[in-house]
Amino acid sequence: MSSVESANRTEAGAGEGGKIRLTLPDGTVKEVPFGTTGRAVAASIGPRLAKDALGVKLAGQVLDLSRPLTESGLFEVVTPKHADALELYRHSTAHLCANAVKRLFPGVKIGIGPAIENGFYYDFDPGRPFTPEDLEKIGAEMKKIVAEDNVVVRKEMSKAEAVKIFEAQGDPLKVEIVAGIPEGSLSCYEQKDFIDLCRGPHVPSTGKLGVFKLTHSAGAYWKGDERNPMLQRIYGAVFLTQKELDEHLARLEAAKARDHRKLGKELGLFLFHPWAPASPFFLPKGATVYNLLIAFMRDLYVKYGYQEIITPQIFDEELFRTSGHTGAYRENMYFMTIDEREFGVKPMNCPGHCLLFKSGHYSHRDLPVRYADFARLHRYEKSGVTQGLTRVRTFSQDDAHIFAAPESIGREVLDFLLFLDEVYSTFEFRDVDISLGLRPEKRVGPDEVWDRAETVLEAAIKATGRPYVVSPGDGAFYGPKIDFRVNDALGRPWQLGTIQCDFNLPELFDLHYVAEDGVKHRPVILHRAILGSLERFFGILIEHTGGDFPFWLAPEQVRVVPVSEKFNEYGEKILRRLIGAGLRATIDVRNEKLGAKIRNGELEKVPALLIVGKNEQEAGTVSLRVRGGDEYKDKDIERLIERMKEAVAQRSLRWYQRATGSFSTL
Repeated sequence: MSSVESANRTEAGAGEGGKIRLTLPDGTVKEVPFGTTGRAVAASIGPRLAKDALGVKLAGQVLDLSRPLTESGLFEVVTPKHADALELYRHSTAHLCANAVKRLFPGVKIGIGPAIENGFYYDFDPGRPFTPEDLEKIGAEMKKIVAEDNVVVRKEMSKAEAVKIFEAQGDPLKVEIVAGIPEGSLSCYEQKDFIDLCRGPHVPSTGKLGVFKLTHSAGAYWKGDERNPMLQRIYGAVFLTQKELDEHLARLEAAKARDHRKLGKELGLFLFHPWAPASPFFLPKGATVYNLLIAFMRDLYVKYGYQEIITPQIFDEELFRTSGHTGAYRENMYFMTIDEREFGVKPMNCPGHCLLFKSGHYSHRDLPVRYADFARLHRYEKSGVTQGLTRVRTFSQDDAHIFAAPESIGREVLDFLLFLDEVYSTFEFRDVDISLGLRPEKRVGPDEVWDRAETVLEAAIKATGRPYVVSPGDGAFYGPKIDFRVNDALGRPWQLGTIQCDFNLPELFDLHYVAEDGVKHRPVILHRAILGSLERFFGILIEHTGGDFPFWLAPEQVRVVPVSEKFNEYGEKILRRLIGAGLRATIDVRNEKLGAKIRNGELEKVPALLIVGKNEQEAGTVSLRVRGGDEYKDKDIERLIERMKEAVAQRSLRWYQRATGSFSTL
């Protein structure tokens, strides 16, 4: 640190050779010589505190215990109970993992290893994929290094010194990272036989670590660029206590069982083919659910005043130059040449909707105009980030654009929230977190337009009285946005809905309406979605429900199960009655034992199995077995159909009350 930097970062009178003033959490002030280490300050406060210390926090920055303190400010000792302890543990455990890998596989090249939510990952170039057995060995070696309690030492050095170290140990990825760091000193951390490039901070010794578990490995492109080599990424979970780790691992196992890629295959919902990468095929059952989601939104569009339209897939590139997509979004688009003209496949509906609005003549009395569009969209996603249905290259959205007078933004946001609440409650998404995304670095339009858009959108969300957080740089390239995140049945957050305030596209497309004063005014465009990508929502819904879709959404709602072939004719009669009532029903007439048929229905997650045998045929009834095991004998088929139809009409999450055995929608 230069003398000028030192003077700027310390209180008057502090500096090299002087004193700095540390304000402790209880408000007392402690004066120590400039350059005193955090470890020394912790020891002066108390021996127990020094023993438990993992690091210190000075003026909001977490530092190693060995770092010299060079400024005054609020001072805290980071112990295992401190809010910043977990980040220290996770970052240091990433280095622990790399240390173990280097010991077991000396020729492996190391990349980067940041702390992430629930743990860490570390990228390696081992020349082959890591096996589960490798992970077991690495985890055991990590525990051995913990037991060694090796001191972790920060070393500051020049770029040339760092390059020499990493070239000597055969780590070209590290050499590449060092080359990209600006000139000046950098830091490495050494723990006995291992050294790694890092800004830090870290725990003082490996013995402070221990509550971790390597969970899995996966391929990952170096620096996230598919033009770079494919590395192997080891993921680890790290928590403060074994109880927290065990709970997390249990959630991971539950998530595996609910993985939409696994269930999608087992339930016959969708598949992928290498000739259409990241582009799903929906099988009949999956297409049924997909279309029911669209029908659900269509019904609500009528209620909330939206008009559905259909727009082209491919446009002359001039459209995307006008909208700003060519400059700000080109790398995510597909282009082609037709009749010596360049065309683009649309990644978003908004430019086409602007053309449609521009073709009309609107007065203030016609506004707002709400266009809804389920058209297919295509966006290029790198193969390294595509994942099942949740990250694809072709998809549809419950997409809509509201062309409104600027003074009506607040009212439109309130109406949108009512719409959103109704949709999310239908799927039992109760907790919704809201964030306000502000201007990104790559954007269109002047700052004064962004100032206006951010001001009016924040005022609108404030007026709702709902809590929200601000996310700088998280806006769309054409305007700020409000995003909505929900938690699924396993407590995992998913970003679904969004409403975005856009003053730029109306200017770029020269859109206008005639106001009350008879003068042409610019409308504002509110880009909005609630489910978002239908493909992604489908994947989330599979995992949220574990494949047990609510009755109204189940691709197969009822299956008739004759006890033997002697009762197939009666079963067919029941089937015709179910289908005639508009229910999605089938019959299992295979020459199988009843237990096998029931087990098959359970595995395929059919909500209702209607068992028909001698007693049912003689009484003209059915016996119902509800998904999950509850059974009800001799039920009147007409009464059951009535209850099932009510459940469909009301889109009930449950169509019977398990506790009482009575059939009623909840």
